[in-house]
Amino acid sequence: MPKVALYNIKGEQVGEIDLKDEVFGIEVNESVLHDAVVNHLANRRLGTHSAKTRGEVSGGGRKPFKQKGTGRARAGSSRSPLWKKGGVIFPPQPRSYSYTLPRKVRRLALKSALSSKLQKGNLIVVDQLAMTEPKTKDFVGVLDNLKVSKKALVVTADVDNVIVKSARNIPGVTPTHASSLNVYDVLAHEKLIITRDAVNKVEEVLA
Repeated sequence: MPKVALYNIKGEQVGEIDLKDEVFGIEVNESVLHDAVVNHLANRRLGTHSAKTRGEVSGGGRKPFKQKGTGRARAGSSRSPLWKKGGVIFPPQPRSYSYTLPRKVRRLALKSALSSKLQKGNLIVVDQLAMTEPKTKDFVGVLDNLKVSKKALVVTADVDNVIVKSARNIPGVTPTHASSLNVYDVLAHEKLIITRDAVNKVEEVLA
């Protein structure tokens, strides 16, 4: 069972916390991580791309010139894909790119992402993130105390609007909560800052 240091918002170590092997101590499965990231990005796509076929563009209602005797190639419409302002052959149409991965694959991917953060020394556990009012300057001070200068994902147990408002304007910092934790966000940020209560909540779901 891996142990990590437990810090307060002043950056002082106040103890240690045991993490469950089945969540934070598994062998990282890079193939599953790749599948989860591709799935996440696919689900984010709007799929609103669209172009018009020859039946949807305006004009072209009559034969542009007679069939024979002009020396030109025969044509039945001025909106043929071969003509300027004509329709598009096999154009992109609005569609959904979303799909669902099996539940076991999603769980394994998140465990692998969390284990990867621990193995690389990029997991920081704090006893609590308590702020009385939203203040970006104060939260920057917390990050400085924890010696975090790169992109960081801040995870609380539940939605904390004070933390969200304090952290959302800091470049590279993304606040979230345990129920919304996903593989893409974990891998996209250099550091993972998570509260002790959030750790317990994640372990309850994944263990």
